[in-house]
Amino acid sequence: MRPGEASYDILLQPQTADIEGHPEHGPVLRVITVRATGAQGESGYPRYAGEGVEADVDPRTRTVEAITLDGEELPYGWVALIADQDGAGTG
Repeated sequence: MRPGEASYDILLQPQTADIEGHPEHGPVLRVITVRATGAQGESGYPRYAGEGVEADVDPRTRTVEAITLDGEELPYGWVALIADQDGAGTG
């Protein structure tokens, strides 16, 4: 999705590391569609919400700057990425 669009697909994935310590993303555990709320989040970026998720997204860089899942922080080791048009994560 392009900056300024009203929704994004967020991919939740575990982040692991290879034998040399380089970060790797595991399989997608959940895909959530979030829509603009019109509010600004605590991080200063636009707030998006849907399916139990609230996320602040920087539309310029397509980065999830803050996120909660069912009112809680993401589990340790999970990452949230904005999906490309082909469904792959960016970031």
